[in-house]
Amino acid sequence: MTRTVEDGHEHEYDVVVLGAGPVGENVVDRVRAAGLTAAIVESELIGGECSYWACMPSKALLRPVIARSDARKVAGLRESVYGPLDALEVFAHRDAVVGDWKDDGQVDWLDSIGVRIFRGHGRLLGVRRVEVAGPEGERHVLTARHAVAVCTGSRAVLPDLPGLSGARPWTSREATSSDRVPGRLIVVGGGVVGVEMATAWHAFGAKVTMLVRGEGLLPRMEPFVGEHVAAALTARGADIRTGVSVSAVVRDGGTGPVTVVLEGGDHVEGDQVLFATGRAPRTEDIGLENVGLKPGSWLDVDDSLKVTGSDWLYAVGDVNHRALLTHQGKYQARIAGAAIAARAKATEPLDEASWGAHAATADHAAVPQVVFSDPEAAAVGLSLAEAERAGYRVRAVDLDMSQVAGAGLYAQGYRGHARIVVDLDREVILGASFVGPGIGELVHSATVAVVGEVPIARLWHAVPSYPTLSEAWLRLLEAYRG
Repeated sequence: MTRTVEDGHEHEYDVVVLGAGPVGENVVDRVRAAGLTAAIVESELIGGECSYWACMPSKALLRPVIARSDARKVAGLRESVYGPLDALEVFAHRDAVVGDWKDDGQVDWLDSIGVRIFRGHGRLLGVRRVEVAGPEGERHVLTARHAVAVCTGSRAVLPDLPGLSGARPWTSREATSSDRVPGRLIVVGGGVVGVEMATAWHAFGAKVTMLVRGEGLLPRMEPFVGEHVAAALTARGADIRTGVSVSAVVRDGGTGPVTVVLEGGDHVEGDQVLFATGRAPRTEDIGLENVGLKPGSWLDVDDSLKVTGSDWLYAVGDVNHRALLTHQGKYQARIAGAAIAARAKATEPLDEASWGAHAATADHAAVPQVVFSDPEAAAVGLSLAEAERAGYRVRAVDLDMSQVAGAGLYAQGYRGHARIVVDLDREVILGASFVGPGIGELVHSATVAVVGEVPIARLWHAVPSYPTLSEAWLRLLEAYRG
């Protein structure tokens, strides 16, 4: 079976995609389904960041952590799960989940749908032309009849700090792939990666210190979400320090303990440090200068994911900086693939109106996210502050999740909170946020309500099953109605 292209000739396809992560895979899947030919270029593993160093391995690490925590809150079961986690067994399961960092299965799937794979580094040569430098020095030139899609994703950013380059810090990649538990782990950053990895590695036995520049954890969510998560981490023994900034990192010879120096002169010692302080687009060396764009920049796009000012170049997923989430990138890929095919066939005009078949409207109005912390956090749409800044006349409706009958059955001493943000003029939900054990599964119902702009009066007839956590919806609507 021919899986990759090995000759050095020029090749022509309808669509060429740079980057074979979940986003690139979904673009070629959609254009192939529409009958177009496609090639995909990848310099690392087929399947990308999410499959090997982000979503999948991190959740494989976190699942036993959260399951044990939930079991400890169930009568008759808690006594059975008070021993330590078997970290080596968890690591072995994680390795299996990521296919031991081999991409054979992903290659088989691309081969099955007729997509040609080019291994190597891809760069734009000019309009609809891509050069691929292969791992053995071979060179391929690909021409796209209709479109080139940049789906190269993003990478973790390390700040420019004295001593950091020689301190061998973790980024998200090392944090999700390590097979050793550090005795003391310093986590710099209070966003999703910092919170999830602090949760996991603390449960495996590391003493965790979190250094957060802002006022709290998960700053992109409602303030109460981060407060609940921080309280739980603190109760389990993590040290969370907010309002602090790192000025230097010291690790003599790159081995032994690491010292993180804070502005003001204080310092923290650990055995490993994880920097979870942001991401940058992987566009620094893909030939953007050859098509009039700035190397290393985020790429501006319209709602069909076409790069501003171009009629052939698309930027899908993290590289456009609209919503740096795998599921949102895959959504964009489905939209982009449909738009590319529609423009290629030119049989009917594109449906680019809000919520149309060729418009990634959810990027603006309904981005869902689950943080697999303990407790879980989830949100979709606008927070109260975001809705107010956007000029909506809104009301926040809050619920202590312990008032839901299903919460008491889910876990003794259940602690959690829910909020919906209601547009008072249209009486539809603009956003919803949840924090608490098991609430990750609530966010899709909220997403349907936000995307569908379902009137509150109609939601009243969407009866939640008793006694489940989803009864939170009934309690929220009751509170809204007074």
